Amino acid sequence: MSVVRDNAEPLAIVFEDDGLVPNNILPFLVYQAAVKLDSRQPEETIERLFEANGWGGTWRNGVFDYLHYHATVHEVLGVARGSARVRFGGDHGQELEIKAGDVAILPAGTGHQRIKASEDFCVIGAYPPGAKMEVTRATPENHARALKTIPNVALPPADPVTGKDGALMRLWRPSGARPTNSAVVPAKAGTHSHER
Repeated sequence: MSVVRDNAEPLAIVFEDDGLVPNNILPFLVYQAAVKLDSRQPEETIERLFEANGWGGTWRNGVFDYLHYHATVHEVLGVARGSARVRFGGDHGQELEIKAGDVAILPAGTGHQRIKASEDFCVIGAYPPGAKMEVTRATPENHARALKTIPNVALPPADPVTGKDGALMRLWRPSGARPTNSAVVPAKAGTHSHER
């Protein structure tokens, strides 16, 4: 029995480079209420799902309260418990409320920062195989380096939520072109909106 809700489809947002946070031409994806959590073992539910789809190096924690990104790896964050308000895309990105059962997929370079969280907030993080995670702060020097590493980050072998035929495989196609899917919401620098 699948722990993923039927017809799970993510919200896709393209964040532009703001000069400090590079973001990515690939869309940031958010599956809302996509995972049916086992109330006794919500962390294990998400860990098993990610690992079954080839994403490993899992960890349990929260989201840092300072702006950062990962320039050498894509990252998935699955909320096992509680909720948090997280700004994705850097200072000019968007704040989203993420809660238990939600999954956010951050292409390399996507800025993120916890704004606030419930006491019980717990997120599971994971990465595609073969990549090393490094925490990068938003500085001009790091931005210049990131512009060289991000294009070389390999596409994942599967969507961490919906597998080899999942939305990520459609929306992150290798051509590098921005997706034209109607679910895509472009996010321009300086645009602030609340999706939920």
